[in-house]
Amino acid sequence: MKNIARKCFPKAVQVTDRFHVQKLAFEALQDIRIKHRWEAIDLENEQIKQARLKQKSCSPEIFANGDTRKQLLARSRYLLYKAPSNWTENQLQRSKILFGQYPDIKLAFKLTQRLRNIFNNAKSKEGAYTKLAHWYKDVEDTGFKAFNTIANTITINYRSILNYFINRSTNASAESFNAKIKAFRAQFRGVKNIEFFLYRLTTIFA
Repeated sequence: MKNIARKCFPKAVQVTDRFHVQKLAFEALQDIRIKHRWEAIDLENEQIKQARLKQKSCSPEIFANGDTRKQLLARSRYLLYKAPSNWTENQLQRSKILFGQYPDIKLAFKLTQRLRNIFNNAKSKEGAYTKLAHWYKDVEDTGFKAFNTIANTITINYRSILNYFINRSTNASAESFNAKIKAFRAQFRGVKNIEFFLYRLTTIFA
């Protein structure tokens, strides 16, 4: 695909969409949360098992907001996607408990927010390059394996990632047009005559 774009549009500047880069960071953060959730499920199951062997009742730990440990990790999913300024009161309370119990999730969350702030606030390629380099170093220092994918992505594609800061270009318009094409195609339950389909597309959307 890159070779096609380079050949057809030799003067174009290739840009890696910021939202795909940020998505990798958020996925890494969620991987850490999910790992802890499975551990919490295993712990609760083991506690129930031991209680039954001793013929005792088992009551899970309940935090100040009414969540059990398992619920805390499950219900924290969406707040980790949001900036703290957009949290509700319940999410703010839950985040304090979550970060107190799991410092690694707090650290990973800070990394994702720093990456978001770089894309939001960097004014030039040079400034973004410096900030991304510091961010990359901090990711390496954490030792989070979940962040390996995004670290490698930045290493391999840093030039096209930095090109975003020239005009802050994204592929949002292309994604929108692609969605329109898919919806248009779905109306006819597929396409038999490709040439006529392309003709109709150019007639309607050109």
